[in-house]
Amino acid sequence: MEKDIELLGMGPYWDDLSVGDRFRTVGRTLTETDLVNFVNLSWLTEELFTNTEDRKNMAIAGRVVPAALVYACAEGMLLPMIQGTGLAFLNATLDVKGPTFVGDTIHVECRVSELRETSKGNRGLVRTENQVINQKGETVLAYNPLRMMKGSKGRKGQR
Repeated sequence: MEKDIELLGMGPYWDDLSVGDRFRTVGRTLTETDLVNFVNLSWLTEELFTNTEDRKNMAIAGRVVPAALVYACAEGMLLPMIQGTGLAFLNATLDVKGPTFVGDTIHVECRVSELRETSKGNRGLVRTENQVINQKGETVLAYNPLRMMKGSKGRKGQR
């Protein structure tokens, strides 16, 4: 592999970002298969997610998906932002703003809200404000992860 060719699909270094930078992911439609696989993997077997017959007695009408699935998909869609440069997920607050249903298409809008260098050098802390938005333009989930990311010092084409 040639070292002087830039590799596509890698995230930015923390010090290449600026407070206020904004990013948007591609969309992703959540399917019945996504719901079934996630519920089985996570053991979130609450009837709200597993019972399709008795919907009139449920808290939310329709085929709702767990907010944890929405969050997991959002993080996956944001992977290009941290691929190769992300070092650690440190913390976040998360607010569910509304239900998400099978068949909804979501995307993530992300704004850099905090940047600071760590004391160890050549790495920094990056906080973003992330909004998960459905096809109707409604924010269904909001969270603000703090991540440790690599710095650009001494990069020489390597990540």
